[in-house]
Amino acid sequence: MDKLQIAGLRVSAVIGVHAWERQLRQPLLIDLSLEMDATAAAASDQIDDALDYGAVARRVTELIETSSFQLIETLAESIASTVLDEFAPASITVKIDKPGAVPRAQGVSIEIKRS
Repeated sequence: MDKLQIAGLRVSAVIGVHAWERQLRQPLLIDLSLEMDATAAAASDQIDDALDYGAVARRVTELIETSSFQLIETLAESIASTVLDEFAPASITVKIDKPGAVPRAQGVSIEIKRS
């Protein structure tokens, strides 16, 4: 199985449990790893045979920017189910980093894998 990876997709989100967290959009970094078969795309050199990573990034950005979440776990599940439903990779790993979420820590992250 082949992997297509999108690293460090920067988005801003309404996310958090506390009211003060939800007053301003917060930065998130999203990493996606999609397992798929790239054989046809490699042979044809045509985007129609590939998993369009630009379209995936745009869809994930749209999902985040038009929604709000309390938990990064819920957001990760939403990203995974959306990409699986709309782009049909064999599986997806979603990692979300929330910088500055904990004092004296670089950030907090969640990583999930779904198929």
